[in-house]
Amino acid sequence: MCVALPGLVISTEQGQLTGQGLEGFYRAGRRLLSRCQVRVAGREPLAVQARMASADRARFVGALRASPHSGPDPDVVVERIRHADGTERITLHSAAPRHLRVPVEVALGTDLADLGAIASGTAGPELPASVHDSGLRWSCATGNSAVTADPPPADALASAGLLRWEFELPPGGSRSVELRVRPDGAGPVRAVGRAATSPLAAASASGDDPRVHALLRTSVEDLQALLLRDPAHPSDTHLAAGAPWRCGLAPAEALAAARMTLPLGTRLAAGTLHALARTQLPGTGAQFGMIPGPRRDAGAHLPPGCSGTQATLLFPALLAEAHRWGLPEHETEELLPAAERCLTWLRTTVGEGTYVRDPHPGGPVRCETQAHAHRAALLGADLLDACGRPGGAELRQWAQALRTAFREDFWIDDLGGGRPAAARAPDGSPVPYLGAAAAHLLDTGLLRGGELAPGLLDKVQTEQLARLLGSPAMDSGWGLRGLGAKETGYNAFGHRSGAVRVHETAVAVAGLAAAGYEKEASSLLRGLLAAAEAFGHRLPEMYAGEQRTDGSVPVPHPAACRPAATAAAAGVLLPATLAGIRPDAPAGTVTLRPVRSAPLGEIVLTGLRVAGAPFSVRVGRLGLAMVEEAADGLQLGV
Repeated sequence: MCVALPGLVISTEQGQLTGQGLEGFYRAGRRLLSRCQVRVAGREPLAVQARMASADRARFVGALRASPHSGPDPDVVVERIRHADGTERITLHSAAPRHLRVPVEVALGTDLADLGAIASGTAGPELPASVHDSGLRWSCATGNSAVTADPPPADALASAGLLRWEFELPPGGSRSVELRVRPDGAGPVRAVGRAATSPLAAASASGDDPRVHALLRTSVEDLQALLLRDPAHPSDTHLAAGAPWRCGLAPAEALAAARMTLPLGTRLAAGTLHALARTQLPGTGAQFGMIPGPRRDAGAHLPPGCSGTQATLLFPALLAEAHRWGLPEHETEELLPAAERCLTWLRTTVGEGTYVRDPHPGGPVRCETQAHAHRAALLGADLLDACGRPGGAELRQWAQALRTAFREDFWIDDLGGGRPAAARAPDGSPVPYLGAAAAHLLDTGLLRGGELAPGLLDKVQTEQLARLLGSPAMDSGWGLRGLGAKETGYNAFGHRSGAVRVHETAVAVAGLAAAGYEKEASSLLRGLLAAAEAFGHRLPEMYAGEQRTDGSVPVPHPAACRPAATAAAAGVLLPATLAGIRPDAPAGTVTLRPVRSAPLGEIVLTGLRVAGAPFSVRVGRLGLAMVEEAADGLQLGV
């Protein structure tokens, strides 16, 4: 899968586009070309290699014998370089000792279907083609598409959807054809991530474990590929949730990914916040200030949850942390009213009660939602104080009341030491299962001076949660299961009931490391790195929660996005966690709290951004961190 949104191309490792399944070139969710099959001398080349050259480019190599006297060795190598922007270059390389006259055919076709219809199996048949300039054209009521070739073909047969060439190949010679796929009259795809104004710094990693370098490099490439620009406000960029299924803005995922990528700079956070501030619900009702979002599956034990609630609570937390990482004061001031509206929604929703309930009647009180709300209140209060705005004291007072009540109401005592409830049902009874969402209880957020906000759990409860997350029931060896393997309803492929979700595993690693539970954090970290290696360092959104054994590999989930914004952002959060970077740009300080056990040996991170300037840090094998590059005047905090 090559991605440079709004362009996308999907194929098998064979390289040929056969029109089966999801195969094809897409632009903005419409399949412009579903079939692109190359035949040389009347035969399909034998596929010998396929690899991703970058997030938006793949290289396929095939071989064949064009001469009957060439023996067992191929005498023509066919190389295909495919780009997500809708171009493909097909090159024939001759290894024959004599001149070859080689006929080349490219069979093309499309249904111009949208991705949703293709995924649901309701796409129609291929459309008839017409000869168009130096290629073929298709059209229907909903759009059109054209393929042009350079050099132009010797023959173009619309009825068969076929372009033909006759190439003369001298010994050692090469000939190429470039195909361009795009809507009729449209220009090339202008991918946001390929622009000089990309909001993400080109960070890199080195050290004892080469997998960290590969994961960070691939993650940054995938993040660049998933960038979208707000058409009405071109300076604002944000991340699509993932390809191929979710190539648009998903508020909660966009905010979570922007927060995890703050080590790459604050511009993505600013663009995401600006874009979502424009979606806030107006008026004076109970939903005033809420950022709308769709309902999401919550697994076997709970009804679907409202991602808008999560987005509304993530908004002020992201702005507060972006301010600490170096978001300019004027941008913080511009976005502050939207954050205040989110916090107003929070207080209105809670009312005279203590908990944030589901916005849908009869919904549960979710553990994960209380963690997001508690963080939003504390980080929001910190932001209001920093900007000289009122309301911080009230938010802290409510957060204190929430902590007191939560530690009593949401903790289930048992012979194993207890566990947090996943939720409280409308009648007040606890929903007792253990899932990966509990990891959000460890994600407390960054305050001024490099300090972390207090969590909802007390010290004893936090220690017990760390033990549970590190147990074999939750740690699959590849990452954190969405639901414990011993829980009723566990399914290794369950979207929220057993599959490993990369985002929540990364949150657990960061939270466990920050709380001092480095053994559990290191185990999950090593599992994610091993999974990343198996996936070519392009982590999917999720994969099966099957137990890791000697010689096994993680099993892909058929519905997972890959690349996915939160999974790619996890590839940034993990190395930053090892270094323990906690900046306070307004105060001119940065504090380092590295993982003392140095589970991956020495690691050097360069090209990060703190306070708007390049930042580099080295963590040695003894777990000691050293700043190697930083903004002028930035002091190391204690």
